[in-house]
Amino acid sequence: MRKGMEDEHLGNRGFHSTGVKRMGGGHGHDEPYYLHAKHMYNLDRMKNQKLTISLGVLTAFSIGVFVPIYAVIFQQKKTASG
Repeated sequence: MRKGMEDEHLGNRGFHSTGVKRMGGGHGHDEPYYLHAKHMYNLDRMKNQKLTISLGVLTAFSIGVFVPIYAVIFQQKKTASG
């Protein structure tokens, strides 16, 4: 009797996935008002490209520098107050 129960459990092992959900209405991704336009990421056509890229890089660099510094100062204050 125990042997039959073990075989039953072995049959249920494995991964299970559901089917892929499709967009309804038959209009797919070529809607005129679709959120991500076909030419959304053409960086060579971007207006004020130098300014925009420079500000983006500066912002990312600033966050990358100041967040760890703030974290160290915050932890040192927490340790000193205890």
